[in-house]
Amino acid sequence: MNAAMILGFVNVFFAGLLAGMEILIHYGLRVPMQVLSDRSQLQLRQALVLRFRVLVPAFFVPTAVSGIAVAGLDSASSGAWFRWAGVVAVIVWIAIRIIGTIPINSATLTWSIDAPPTNWRDLIDHAERFHIVGTWAAVVAFASFLAGLALQLAVY
Repeated sequence: MNAAMILGFVNVFFAGLLAGMEILIHYGLRVPMQVLSDRSQLQLRQALVLRFRVLVPAFFVPTAVSGIAVAGLDSASSGAWFRWAGVVAVIVWIAIRIIGTIPINSATLTWSIDAPPTNWRDLIDHAERFHIVGTWAAVVAFASFLAGLALQLAVY
C-alpha cells in the first residue's frame, strides 16, 4: 500500500464524517428544532453555531486538503476522475457555506434571545435553502472520494 492510498483512506474518513454531520444537521436537527418555542430554538441555534464553528473546520479542512492532495498525487491512476469530482464538490460545499450559511450563522450569535429580528425565521429559511445544497455537495464529495479509492483498490 502506497502513501497515496493511505492518504485516500484518510480523505474518505474525513469526507464521510463531514457528510454524516451535514446529514445529521439538515435532516436530523432542522425539523425537530422548528417545534421549539422561539426562545428555545434561538438558544439551541446559538449553541449549535458555537459548537459547529470548531467541529466543521475540523472535518472540512482535512477533507479538502487530503482530497486535493490525493487527486493531485494520483491523477493518472484508476478513479482519478472521481477524486477530482470530489474536489469540485468540496469547493461547491465551501462556496455554499461562505455565501449562504456562514453569514446567517454569524448573525444568529448576535441576536438577542428575548428580542430577535422580526424576520429571523425568514433569514433562517433563506440559509436552509443553501444548506440543503451544501449537504448534498458533502455527500457527493464523500461518494466521489469513496468511488475513486474503490477503483484504485480494484486495480491494486
